[in-house]
Amino acid sequence: MRLTKLQQSAAQAALDTTVFLDGPAGTGKTTAGVRRLRHLLESGVPPQSILILVPQKALAAPYVDEWRGRKRRAGGEISVHTIGSLAFQMVDLFWPLVSEDAGFADPFRRPTFLSLELAQYFMARVLGPEIDRNDYFNSVRLSRYRLYSQLLDNLNKAAVVGLGYTTLGDRLKRALAKPDVTQQYIYDDAQACVNAFRDFCRQHNLLDFSWQVELFVDHLWKLAPPTRYLTETYRHLIVDNIEEDNPATHTILHDWLTDCDSALVIYDSDAGYRRFLGADPVNAAGLKVRCAEHITLSDSYVMEPDVARLDLELRGAMLGDPPKKTRAKVDARRALQFTDQMYHPQMLNWTADEIHRLIRDEGVEPKDIVVLAPLLSDALRFSLMNRLEALGVPARSHRPSRALRDEPASRALLTFARLAHPHWNLPAASFDVTYALMAALGDLDLTRGRLLTEIVYRKGVLGSFEAIRADVQTRITYTVGERYQALAKWLERYREGERQPLDVFFSRLFGEILSQPGFGFHQGYDDARAAADLIDSARAFRWTVNTVLPEVDAGQEYLQMVEDGLLADQYVRDWVVEEAAANSVLLAPAYTFLMSNRPVEYQFWLTIGSGSWGQRLYQPLTHPYVLSLGWDADRVWTDADEEQSNKEALYRLVSGLVRRCKKKIYLGYSQFGEQGYEQRGPLLESIQKILRNT
Repeated sequence: MRLTKLQQSAAQAALDTTVFLDGPAGTGKTTAGVRRLRHLLESGVPPQSILILVPQKALAAPYVDEWRGRKRRAGGEISVHTIGSLAFQMVDLFWPLVSEDAGFADPFRRPTFLSLELAQYFMARVLGPEIDRNDYFNSVRLSRYRLYSQLLDNLNKAAVVGLGYTTLGDRLKRALAKPDVTQQYIYDDAQACVNAFRDFCRQHNLLDFSWQVELFVDHLWKLAPPTRYLTETYRHLIVDNIEEDNPATHTILHDWLTDCDSALVIYDSDAGYRRFLGADPVNAAGLKVRCAEHITLSDSYVMEPDVARLDLELRGAMLGDPPKKTRAKVDARRALQFTDQMYHPQMLNWTADEIHRLIRDEGVEPKDIVVLAPLLSDALRFSLMNRLEALGVPARSHRPSRALRDEPASRALLTFARLAHPHWNLPAASFDVTYALMAALGDLDLTRGRLLTEIVYRKGVLGSFEAIRADVQTRITYTVGERYQALAKWLERYREGERQPLDVFFSRLFGEILSQPGFGFHQGYDDARAAADLIDSARAFRWTVNTVLPEVDAGQEYLQMVEDGLLADQYVRDWVVEEAAANSVLLAPAYTFLMSNRPVEYQFWLTIGSGSWGQRLYQPLTHPYVLSLGWDADRVWTDADEEQSNKEALYRLVSGLVRRCKKKIYLGYSQFGEQGYEQRGPLLESIQKILRNT
């Protein structure tokens, strides 16, 4: 791909200068960043002195592909980091310098680093009894692990923004628009809980994400030895999507940019999709003054003229900034395909039929189509996947940050774990066994699955298929029966053998049975990914818990924790598409697609009448805007602030989607939504305004 002069200026800048590169999505900024990496390597820069810094590891994929695709000599490797992984590395390396000053009970003992899952587990052990004893959060209707995730979110915000974690409750209460005793109690309870959790971590040398970042930014970065080590190791920086990163990252870069040989800082204007995770695009823009050169890219390499016009019209409709008149040949309406259905299933039928038509009649590759919704529920995903499968259209889904138990593959493995470990006294419910058999055996519908379960499942044990009456065997089919018999025999042998760690059980069951030809996981790429996540999660849990709490049965604890609703870590593999599944239609939440940062030819936006487009999720224990660097701690959050923030968030979301679409956007609308209610959300109103005015 040939670069423009501006892209070349960024990619081939001198090896002793810093460049701030900005522009909207689709203008070739990351392409210039990848070429910058190539230029550094071809100029003889040692790869081990190059750091790629991104908000999340998946965004570094183009750089990793460039590095792996090169013919290179044995030796150093480029480094890819997020603020979290960088903090982990530095705290792990320089722990003795900060452990005593930070007040840890045993500063001479190595710390235990906690993932999101492990942080939730220890929070449950510490705070569960406290919540019950003190009747905390008695007015909040959320599951315990949703509560824990919001408490951890408060701690994380305090760390990445630079707020003292002991001040969070007071800051949140001061932002209340009117006296609200109930909400004040909620914030007080949240403050008491984060204090108790941090005290527990201090006593046991436990480091969650928030404390790792805090120790790195507030302690190590202010000491000469660790700062010198980091800045002398990485002399050349490529920082991408800096607008999606947090003030902690910006603080580090503020100093680092004046002490490196070269740097390319890439900023996506009108973005900042991760504000709910602490992203601060305003603060990120301040790094421009720390760079010697400033380059702006403005020409899109993705959008065709009609789509580009649609982007301008959306800005006018949502933010009141009407675009200038243009030549008649450009028409935003041609970039839209709109349907008006009465009921939700009719919209799904239309979506599946249109996707099938694009692939069959127009030769569109499935990988060039995405289906997006503000929230991709289980029902929506299942219904649309079934319709696409019936039409022969390959499809996959990506829904990060869900509870592990919500994935059918994970649920099946957990059910089989109950059957394989009777000493836990955790018998599986019959309907769980039914769904586990349906997921595992393949070609087994609900009716036959229920029939099979009612016959063979007795007192926590799966019986023999051969003992079933011949006419029932015929109804279930001998093919399914053969697979069932292999699974039941495998579980029986496992129960009679030596006990093994739960992650080993999952790994063996997947490899020896469920992934074999004919079984349900054999060609289920989503299932394989979910199984791999569960195995990694159980292994990490065992390693940590057996170190901190050796008396605990890690397998039983893990099973109960997951089934209580543990929210999953994010794994890089979840964002990497297997080669065999690469050419498939993607179903994803809109924000998830944005953070994959890739363009497609066609997009389908479903349920555009839903108010969930651009609307902030209700979080009773936290507030992403109040807990941000730009918020005045003495200011009140009003309804006007809420309306304006939702309006701006909707524009950023929709504009980001449009700028990643080449040809056309299909708008799926039903007058009555998935729950049967009439839908008249702000996105629908903006679209209708465009259709009326253009």
